[in-house]
Amino acid sequence: MKSISNALFTSLIASGLLLTGCSGGDSSGGGSIGTVKWVEGEFPPYTQLANQCDAGLKEKLWLRSWSNDTYLWYSEIIDRDPAPYQVLEYFKLLKTENLSATGNPKDQFHFSMPTSEWEQLNQSGVSVGYGMTVYVQQASETADRKITVAYTEPNSQATSANIARGAVIVSIDGVSVKDANDTDSINTLNNGLFPNDDGQETRFTILDLDASQTRDVVLTAQAVVSTPVQNTKVLSTPTGNIGYFQFNSHIATAERGLFDAIATLANAKVDDLVLDLRYNGGGLLAMASQLGYMIAGQQATQDRIFESVSFNDKYPTKNPVTGETLTPRPFYNETLGFNPSLLGSGKSLPSLNLSRVFVLTTDRTCSASESLINSLRGIDVEVIQIGGTTCGKPYGFYPTPNCGTTYFSIQFKGENDKGYGDYTDGFVPSSNPTLQSEVPGCDVADDFNHALGDQEESQLAAALYYRDNNSCPAQVAKASRTQAKPQFVDAGYVLQDTRNQNLLFNNRILTQPK
Repeated sequence: MKSISNALFTSLIASGLLLTGCSGGDSSGGGSIGTVKWVEGEFPPYTQLANQCDAGLKEKLWLRSWSNDTYLWYSEIIDRDPAPYQVLEYFKLLKTENLSATGNPKDQFHFSMPTSEWEQLNQSGVSVGYGMTVYVQQASETADRKITVAYTEPNSQATSANIARGAVIVSIDGVSVKDANDTDSINTLNNGLFPNDDGQETRFTILDLDASQTRDVVLTAQAVVSTPVQNTKVLSTPTGNIGYFQFNSHIATAERGLFDAIATLANAKVDDLVLDLRYNGGGLLAMASQLGYMIAGQQATQDRIFESVSFNDKYPTKNPVTGETLTPRPFYNETLGFNPSLLGSGKSLPSLNLSRVFVLTTDRTCSASESLINSLRGIDVEVIQIGGTTCGKPYGFYPTPNCGTTYFSIQFKGENDKGYGDYTDGFVPSSNPTLQSEVPGCDVADDFNHALGDQEESQLAAALYYRDNNSCPAQVAKASRTQAKPQFVDAGYVLQDTRNQNLLFNNRILTQPK
């Protein structure tokens, strides 16, 4: 059994460093304070600047030294004088501006959030909202902007208002989703979709799936408790039982949900598993390791590596955050007690002992979800990918708090048991894979006309077809890939896109047409 401290090392929470941040502080700063000042190329130890929140310069210099020490691509950060910038403005500049080999931004996962919100989200799955996750189709030359409900949380405002998957949001507080084309209108849409304040009331005009008339509903933003594991089902077929469940986020509360889901499917003696990761933006890597074990079982994972991590060239053998010597992360076979009130540590995990798994994906499938795919492939579990290309994030970070804000800055890269981790453009489902980032499977669009877990839903139906025929259905709509915009970070839209890019990768999704 691995100790809890080692488990937390393998997760994204460096608990020993989760200091209580100071609050407040002038974030404009500039110049020098006492003997503290900016000198190009000189980086005082960030530990000496931590939690000095009485002035913005010290906070910015802490960010600068911390980034220079732990950021994976620290040498590519331009060393700017922090004086002209607000604290969060300056943080956004402390990353590489280089492009990947394929021309995409090298770092698309750089963000921050209030420490109180991060701790509440990670430990208890709570965020402010209405309990609905939406898919936004941006306006283009060939299509109007469109907002569709992807799924809802149980016992939320959305479910109380009978809002379900497939409902289209036509307008928000009187502003047309399709026609909004100025800053004020876009701000109204964003503010309504992604509320920051508990108690905020928003009027939505909704066209339900298969309805001919719209209806108006007023939703009140409130603390929503996420249910990260949903829709556990056993699908009976002539060739055996197939397990299915929807896994939305690798947050602490998911440990109990995964334990129960796998136990249910193990008791049903399922022959295959369809794992729905289409909206899972990532989270705790140790939890992905646990799930890998629960899928593959003891024999397949024993003495095998779930993931090896590497940091920047200043730390070839040591973790700069924990100070521990770098060792590969195994597949965990016991509970780790991420949320002790739900499930303690040290319990043996159930397992399915499968040599194959079907995963349903979109471009929101990211980070820890991709690590799961990669690591199972690393131990020769056959992964069949049905859906769209994943987001492409073989990187991780330790959420690090300072002065009331928690910062997420890429610090390490992961590789599987075979030494592979170069999927920066995502895993691609392919009927004829030739690259390591191409996974056997089918390119299938997300189907909002059916409930998740419905055997007629296109991705699940394609998985079932592939299982029987070892090929893709002849006619399916293909997935479209939209470039994410992590610069639009919203405090309310937490459990679905950015706060999950390890965590997370949130788009404050609406933008004004160019």
